[in-house]
Amino acid sequence: MSVSRTLLGLIETGSSHGYDLKRAHDQIFRSDRPLAYGQVYATLARLLRNGLVSAEGSEAGSGPDRKRYSITDAGVSDLEAWLTTPEQPAEYLQNTLYTKVVLALMSDRSAAGLLDAQRAEHLKAMREFNRRKRSGDLADQLICDHALFHLEADLRWLDVTASRLAELAGQVGR
Repeated sequence: MSVSRTLLGLIETGSSHGYDLKRAHDQIFRSDRPLAYGQVYATLARLLRNGLVSAEGSEAGSGPDRKRYSITDAGVSDLEAWLTTPEQPAEYLQNTLYTKVVLALMSDRSAAGLLDAQRAEHLKAMREFNRRKRSGDLADQLICDHALFHLEADLRWLDVTASRLAELAGQVGR
């Protein structure tokens, strides 16, 4: 999963401080490991350096001053390109794909379109594994079967998620 793109997607929903971005990330995406504050601030520094976010000044708080970050036009373009690019089918695909679905819903993009594009990418990979399986030896056939079973499971997940998009949209506030 891309932490920088995920933080960029969260910032797109409204300008925010690093502390609030970390809390939102951990609450929404429920990863096994919460983001470290150091990772959040290092990522924000890279996004700022690359012109994908801008800092709107510092605000005094109970601790150190906090910068508020907003997405730039270049950041919106970068996020749009990432969200609309299907992931290569791989192990743990659901984590990245789940993140993309949630961010698409939060930004009023087409989560259904994202799932359709991913389904097409999976079917393309399945055709390639079936072609390779027909011409391969037993070991290659077994490797292809392993990959095909995972892709079939992913397709089932895509279908279930597509059927529950309205419910998920309600949970993420859209």
